Amino acid sequence: MDTERIREIAEQALSGTDRFVVGIRQLPSDEIEVTIDSDTTVGIDDCIALSRAVTGAFDRDAEDFALTVVSAGIGQPLVCERQYRKMVGREVDVVLRDGRKLTAEAKAFDGGALTLAYAEKVAVEGKKRRQSVIREETIPLDAIKRTAEHLNFR
Repeated sequence: MDTERIREIAEQALSGTDRFVVGIRQLPSDEIEVTIDSDTTVGIDDCIALSRAVTGAFDRDAEDFALTVVSAGIGQPLVCERQYRKMVGREVDVVLRDGRKLTAEAKAFDGGALTLAYAEKVAVEGKKRRQSVIREETIPLDAIKRTAEHLNFR
């Protein structure tokens, strides 16, 4: 199976909607998993419709494959630029390549870097306790190891 052909069919089927292809994974046993996301929500009916559109584009007698269409899960790492843009204004968990871990608000995304705002405790002269200040930092994507939506259970 040609995953690029599947991507073309899936993107064509999703055109005109707020849904988009995040990734396509092909396993050695001709099992194909298409992951989609949306600027709003992805429902089971969206996955079913896309599955039917993709499988309908192939001759099932000539092509033997199993197709699964899933939505990008909550807490899963962000993998494409559109997912980063979707997170602007929301809290994210970021692990940087230098080992730092941040929970911050995604303030902006320009395609090559993510701007984060987060609280940091710093020593202030004349104060006994450390004071919380808001830091804003723009981090290039190649310095980020993993980014996921922050899940707050409070």
